[in-house]
Amino acid sequence: MSDNTLPPEPPCDPREKVKTFPTTSGVYLMKDGRGRVIYIGKAVNLRNRAGSYFTKQAAEDLRTANLVPEIKDLDYIVTDSEVDALLLEARLVKDVQPRFNQELKDDKTFPYLEIFIREEFPRVEFTRKPRPRGTKLYGPFTNAKRLRGAIAVLQQIFQFRTCTLDIKEADDRWRWFRPCLLASIRQCTAPCNQRISREDYRRDIRRLRMFLDGKKETLFIELRQEMQLAAKELKFEKAARLRDQITSLENLNLRGDLREHAQPEVFQVDPKRGLLGLKKVFDLPSLPRRIEGMDIAHLQGGETVASCVQFIDGLPFKQGYKRFKIRTVDGVDDFASMREVVSRHFRRLQQEGEPFPDLLLIDGGKGQLGAAMAALESIGVTPPFVCSLAKREEEIFLPGQSDPRVLSKHSFALRLLQYVRDESHRFAQQYHHLLRKKSTFGEEGKKP
Repeated sequence: MSDNTLPPEPPCDPREKVKTFPTTSGVYLMKDGRGRVIYIGKAVNLRNRAGSYFTKQAAEDLRTANLVPEIKDLDYIVTDSEVDALLLEARLVKDVQPRFNQELKDDKTFPYLEIFIREEFPRVEFTRKPRPRGTKLYGPFTNAKRLRGAIAVLQQIFQFRTCTLDIKEADDRWRWFRPCLLASIRQCTAPCNQRISREDYRRDIRRLRMFLDGKKETLFIELRQEMQLAAKELKFEKAARLRDQITSLENLNLRGDLREHAQPEVFQVDPKRGLLGLKKVFDLPSLPRRIEGMDIAHLQGGETVASCVQFIDGLPFKQGYKRFKIRTVDGVDDFASMREVVSRHFRRLQQEGEPFPDLLLIDGGKGQLGAAMAALESIGVTPPFVCSLAKREEEIFLPGQSDPRVLSKHSFALRLLQYVRDESHRFAQQYHHLLRKKSTFGEEGKKP
């Protein structure tokens, strides 16, 4: 038996195992006899939803009859909410492509609400393809129809524009422009006809952003009071309309976090410009064609694992992805775990005569970087170019330098490093038990 594996766990009847599932929201993973994920689903109640596959009805239903006999094991990932479960399910299905998942495998993405904050009179849009810069994004949202309805309600309240006109305050030609119908029904303040100043319009946009950023209780109180007054005055149509507006605005909570639920297919990274940027920013002798990223994750039950992802010419090379189960560290100690995984990985590369990466990216700050450098020194390895990227302020730390480097958030170099860092984090946090059984953690790579 390889020293990278643990003894196989005794088989467990999935019908019995599902009874131990929590009753919280999350994602469940159905596996075949070889440990491969064959179906991924979301649930408000994991135990009830996953358990429903082991009923007589599920065995006879045309939609599940072929799946059920192949389920030999199952697992789950707990989420904070039903929204998180839906977004995580979509991400997993796109990445893993389970055989029995027919939906969510295509390139269709969740929508966003986008505010063009650099324009003199910022417009608001529904979009599935956000701009890489110059806008403020909210989302992703889980329901396109509800998002469109919420935007319509927000427009009634904040009266922003949704057109694509290039409006400049100093351009007199807008004085004679004829506004669209939205101005007549008081859903737009008509900056296209100079009916509102730039300052006043942007003040409304700031109020909109405050609402979207969570400062909305005051508005809800006002709307509910207005609804109650309308009902008291027997203006039931108005009261119903206000009730629907409140519901639409509450639906804006049905969204994920931009960082936590990243959609890589939405935010494209230019690999060529990213590599050129890294060479220039760090004064490298050549393009860093092979980049590896490492991260530490703490799993349910206290286990600690690490990930190593590999990028070739700025693009993920998933055959080169690896996982490590931390062996020598007790408890939670990211620095010691990083020392272990870096030394194991580079010792193996050295022993097998494989080339080192051109750039090694550590997820973390100065402490994680120091741990990685100490590991390389301990095994007598001349390190490649090594840096770390701290998530909070996106600061880049370099060996021997006390102050971090801060690149423009629009820098192609930074965006490529973020892509590598986020991919290593994703692989460590969410995929530790998707494609391999728990008994096969080690240094053998596995495609995510």
